[in-house]
Amino acid sequence: MTRDRALPGVRETTQAWESLFRAQVTLMRRFQADDVWGEVSLREYDVLFTLTTCPGGSARLRELAENSLLTQPSLSRLVERLEADGLVTRDPVPGDGRGVAVTLTARGRSVQREVGRRHAESIRRYVGGALDADELAALRTLTDKLRAGQADID
Repeated sequence: MTRDRALPGVRETTQAWESLFRAQVTLMRRFQADDVWGEVSLREYDVLFTLTTCPGGSARLRELAENSLLTQPSLSRLVERLEADGLVTRDPVPGDGRGVAVTLTARGRSVQREVGRRHAESIRRYVGGALDADELAALRTLTDKLRAGQADID
């Protein structure tokens, strides 16, 4: 690990982590309790949302697993439910006998947009209600830096 600055102390690092973690847990509990999800759960919505950010609304199952907090077996079961509800399709990846592509259907995209509008309002209320515009920008800068910095740490 190469750095131009000294590492912060253990205490200040763990206190910052605990604060970030506890804020995330508090917000996730509020989001989970919100009456915005309609026919999907928060985790199902997360998969639908993730697919909207993928080219063609499609991603390999392993790519979804990499961008999710779910284990691949749990994600596989969740995707099976989404497929049964007509929100996604699962198809083999051409040239890859084991690969499975998960693709958003038109109905899945519609459900994601509808739920997404309501969820965005919850985010605005809970996060925007606690932080002003400058604080939101600083939070995004710090969390983006934290995520990006993981690649450089051994």
